[in-house]
Amino acid sequence: MRDSAGNLLGVECVIDKDLASSLLASKLNADLLLISTAVEKVSLNFKKPNQRDLDTITLSEARGYYEEGHFARGSMEPKVRAIINYLERGGHAALITMPETIGKALSGQTGTWIVPDRKDILR
Repeated sequence: MRDSAGNLLGVECVIDKDLASSLLASKLNADLLLISTAVEKVSLNFKKPNQRDLDTITLSEARGYYEEGHFARGSMEPKVRAIINYLERGGHAALITMPETIGKALSGQTGTWIVPDRKDILR
């Protein structure tokens, strides 16, 4: 932003780390977007008696859960949004897990994997 004399002015803003990481992964054509967070897996009905952990879901499923409001704003919601963006831009796969379980998650033992829809893979 500039003032009337053309001088640059500072403005307050927030850059979301998940969305920025998603954009960077897309620009780099990364094979995997890994988001490290405080939980081992993404869950529906988080911290409720009917909580259901998600192992692997498709882009369409992620979009549906996102649109239904299953993910808390400022918590899991921006992470899932970032992954949706990454996969929509042609990303191959995404993984959400906590730092301590990254190794196990990369070998498929835990974490939540979000993958393109089957029809997208076949293109």
